[in-house]
Amino acid sequence: MELRISLIQREGQIPALPQYQTENSAARDIAAFLPQGAVTLLPGQRARIPTGLKIAVPAGYGGFLLARSGLSSRDGIALANGVGLIDPDYRGEVQVSLVNLSNQSYTIKNGDRIAQLVLLPAPQFDLTVQAELEETARGEGGFGSTKK
Repeated sequence: MELRISLIQREGQIPALPQYQTENSAARDIAAFLPQGAVTLLPGQRARIPTGLKIAVPAGYGGFLLARSGLSSRDGIALANGVGLIDPDYRGEVQVSLVNLSNQSYTIKNGDRIAQLVLLPAPQFDLTVQAELEETARGEGGFGSTKK
């Protein structure tokens, strides 16, 4: 599969291309593009971090931005919206909305890897309204219903 990408130049610099970090990585790491400096997130603060990338997600797919596990588990830096979604018809700059869930300030510098990008099938679907849905063994059991 091919992903078409455009790089935004700022202050004579170009952003890093998304990279696989290991041979069998499922997602490419996305880096911050902050040629003018750094962004410091105070505890509880959110910020949109530019990447300098524009991408053309293929029709029938979604570009999903996911947290980097080390960044979130070690430093408390997560995606403010949980998971970001880039639609196939979006052509603006990819920005990553980060939140600092720790109790310490955290500085994001130009080139820091801040998220992961994965392409997943995301077909559009039709809706069928029904008065009732078919029964299942689980039924309406939701959050914690298995007691495990």
